[in-house]
Amino acid sequence: QVQLVESGGGLVQAGGSLRLSCAVSGRTFSSNAMGWFRQAPGKEREFVAAITWNGGSTYYADSVKGRFTISRDNAKNTVYLQMNSLKPEDTAVYYCAAGAKATSLYASLYDYWGQGTQVTVSS
Repeated sequence: QVQLVESGGGLVQAGGSLRLSCAVSGRTFSSNAMGWFRQAPGKEREFVAAITWNGGSTYYADSVKGRFTISRDNAKNTVYLQMNSLKPEDTAVYYCAAGAKATSLYASLYDYWGQGTQVTVSS
């Protein structure tokens, strides 16, 4: 069974940085891609970034390009989201997702989800 545990969320001022981590256990060979999504209160879940385990190919939402970097450490079974130049509109619960066959912006294509970690960016 696949389990995802996120950490690294918190409160930062605009312009600051945070690094989120997602520790994965029980990874299967068919789980090729990992993703990060976020959801603000009253809004739909939004794609942020994705990465493949084997090739490290990345895919970003336009809203975070140039500011966020997704990476992975295969030996540690961990995926990271480095968030720089944070803006108040980045405030949301951030979710780690696993199980997609390829990097995808569609949440429905990911089979496993973490519990979420709160990121709050103040003005």
